[in-house]
Amino acid sequence: MKIQENQNIGELVAQDYHTASVFKKYKIDFCCNGNRTVADACEKGKIDSSKILSDLEGAMESNVSSIDFKSWPLDLLADYIEKKHHRYVEEKTLEIKPYLDKICKVHGEHHPELFKINEEFLECAGAFAAHMKKEELIIFPFIRKMVSSK
Repeated sequence: MKIQENQNIGELVAQDYHTASVFKKYKIDFCCNGNRTVADACEKGKIDSSKILSDLEGAMESNVSSIDFKSWPLDLLADYIEKKHHRYVEEKTLEIKPYLDKICKVHGEHHPELFKINEEFLECAGAFAAHMKKEELIIFPFIRKMVSSK
């Protein structure tokens, strides 16, 4: 997708969350200042717009996976899930939490529902962590043992 300088930062992140990491890299606030255009943010931060546009396009293209997971042996798939997916979920959970805290602090007075969202997020994050730990300690070792006994 071709990204233009006049596009809204917040809309880009809403369209594809992968762009958030690019804005974070350039220290551009896409949360409370997401109503600015890419051009405005680049001008304010003295950032080369062609570089950030290229990085944004790269981030949006990188989310397309051409991996055929169905063809993988189960033990390789278990390794991949544990090393790639579980680590990704852990990292992103830690990345999202400060944004939720900031949103609650800045907008919570006028939007008390944000505190419930934060609470739900923490509950879900805990459930994900417990689920992933169960996979790592019970399910994946069982799969590896099953595959090796063939």
